[in-house]
Amino acid sequence: MGIEVLVVQHGEKVRSAGDLGLTDLGHRQAFTVARWFAENRPDIDAIFASPLRRAQETAAPITAALGLSARTEPRFRERMNWDTDSGLTLDEFLTDWQRATDHRDYQPLIGDSSNDASGRFIAALVDLERDVTDVVVVVAHGGVTVDVLRTIAGDSSVNEADPDLISDGVRCCAITRLRVSCGTVTVIDYPSTGHLDEQTPHRPA
Repeated sequence: MGIEVLVVQHGEKVRSAGDLGLTDLGHRQAFTVARWFAENRPDIDAIFASPLRRAQETAAPITAALGLSARTEPRFRERMNWDTDSGLTLDEFLTDWQRATDHRDYQPLIGDSSNDASGRFIAALVDLERDVTDVVVVVAHGGVTVDVLRTIAGDSSVNEADPDLISDGVRCCAITRLRVSCGTVTVIDYPSTGHLDEQTPHRPA
């Protein structure tokens, strides 16, 4: 019973403020993961994506490869997104990000606390269980994906699986496998890039 959720980290993004898209490398990474899905996971029923541009651009080749359309789910957005309208410099944003990572209840100057971000993401996953029969792809972001893993598995398990995951984030186009059953979310596999090639040694995304 339940559903399998394949959480795809978006490809490498343009390094600047705002809701920017993927770099050329990021697009190649997205096409690589799309090709892998088409060749190895024909059982995918649906695709959902964060509304942020980098996630939408990562989802586009996946939808094309699988012949499905992507549905946008705001609850899959990143924990925090740096924007010039925030009035924060990059250094200030990164300092606030680290504080929110270290103290999961801390409300950052922009965005959500780690606990709130994981809560909305998990609620969205639980809702998917009522709509999807088997396997769903969710294109999302490294910060919130790690937040979810910390909530459902605990920091000790996350650190045992990957000692650098909390501090460094999720690699570009890595896949995290989750199970949602009877309203409970569990980890099948931690973020993996075994399906990718030498294009994806980049971290954080």
